[in-house]
Amino acid sequence: MRRTRKILQGALLLLLAAFTSTAALAQGPYLSGNDEYELELPSPTWKATPRAESAHQHLEFIYGERSDGFLRLRKEVVEANTSLSELARREADLKLRYLPGYVGGKEERFAGRLSGITVSYEYTNAGKPMAGRIYYLQADNRTVYALHFTARAERLQAIRNQTDAIARSFRLKQ
Repeated sequence: MRRTRKILQGALLLLLAAFTSTAALAQGPYLSGNDEYELELPSPTWKATPRAESAHQHLEFIYGERSDGFLRLRKEVVEANTSLSELARREADLKLRYLPGYVGGKEERFAGRLSGITVSYEYTNAGKPMAGRIYYLQADNRTVYALHFTARAERLQAIRNQTDAIARSFRLKQ
């Protein structure tokens, strides 16, 4: 009986240590440079890197190497009451369909701090199978935030729980 109790206590301590070390790995909230939004990066492997694009300074997030996970975040201002499905179709028609080997995927509803939809797709880059997943999150009837993740196809599937967690944690600063 005593031996069983000690084994159970040891197992409980191991579980507690594993949970504590996993929680310590999360980076906590990431605040945008202009304090417009906040999101949580679930692993220290995610790094924010600045990218200058014309007059705007954008941040990108890379999971180790760019081909292992890449997040580009942008704000879209659309006509009032434009549906997220319309926006996703328009982006696929204007941008995504020109990717080599592009194959569109299905649209799914998504719920987090901001609700929206996700659209998945596949393409090739230098002969390697790649995948993309875009979270379109509705801030108001004219503002949509697009979280666009890309990676090697098998890698994006492996970090799907992290991409979902990042999208669920995305929130606007008040």
